[in-house]
Amino acid sequence: MQRETPAAATVPLTPIAQLIFGSRWLQFPLYLGLIVAQAVYVFLFVKELWHLVSHAGDFTEQQIMLVVLGLIDVVMISNLLVMVIVGGYETFVSRLRLQGHPDQPEWLSHVNAGILKVKLAMAIIGISSIHLLRTFIEASRIGQPNATVTSESVMWQTIIHMAFILSAIGIAYVDRMTQAKH
Repeated sequence: MQRETPAAATVPLTPIAQLIFGSRWLQFPLYLGLIVAQAVYVFLFVKELWHLVSHAGDFTEQQIMLVVLGLIDVVMISNLLVMVIVGGYETFVSRLRLQGHPDQPEWLSHVNAGILKVKLAMAIIGISSIHLLRTFIEASRIGQPNATVTSESVMWQTIIHMAFILSAIGIAYVDRMTQAKH
């Protein structure tokens, strides 16, 4: 006879435990809101892509590069949204039951709060890198009329980017220490 595992056993919850456990569903509208935000980013992407295609002959190579970096930025932010929506919902609200589905993201099979934090930190560093690269490209115009960046803004963006990197290293280190103990 096969023993029932504790995970398969159903224990009735007290009303307060039901309330506390059920409160996770309060996050559901937040994830729906992030889906709406992602739709806004899709609209922004299409708008910027149309702008690039329709004015490609009028742009310099540098301007094209800046628009393309902007498109990459939108894609990276959208990827970040997918990680938060899918990973957060799966981790904190309810299982999506995607096991065996051909489109299941590879990272979802081993996601937990620690891994999600590390992946988010890495995505934020990627997004920050794109912004910093755009700033460096625009920095060549410092001192010219209509320049959009200053030396001080370049310095602060670099410092903030380095803070993101150090934070990600710290998060990964703490997660690794926690995983090593288990």
